[in-house]
Amino acid sequence: MRALEKAEQFQPGTHLDRWVFRIAQRIWLNDLRAKAVRQGSGVVSVHDTDLPDDVGAPRLTAEANIFVGEVLSQVAALPEAQRETVMLVYVEGFSYKDAAEILDIPIGTIMSRLAAARKKLADTLGYDGVETG
Repeated sequence: MRALEKAEQFQPGTHLDRWVFRIAQRIWLNDLRAKAVRQGSGVVSVHDTDLPDDVGAPRLTAEANIFVGEVLSQVAALPEAQRETVMLVYVEGFSYKDAAEILDIPIGTIMSRLAAARKKLADTLGYDGVETG
């Protein structure tokens, strides 16, 4: 609905899917912010979410499940700009270039945010020698 309302802002020759994704992302982020104000917290604990099991995928050990929970909790605690960049590149699988276009920022900013996020996660999770570049 929002894309139809803002159709005159779409620039022919650009990627329609990225434009619509950015609209949906902004709506989602605004909704999260509104919920955070109303409820005092817009983030669901990773322990309260069920991670889907892939058919045919090997089952994770209890230790691996705990580690995944810790990593997801730390990703959720990243600053918003780093978190959305990590999610686009590492979870959704977008290239740096595509993520930069989606977020409408330079590719160097994508690389900087990812490096900062990796360093913060490595520091928080207690890993030494993790390459951040």
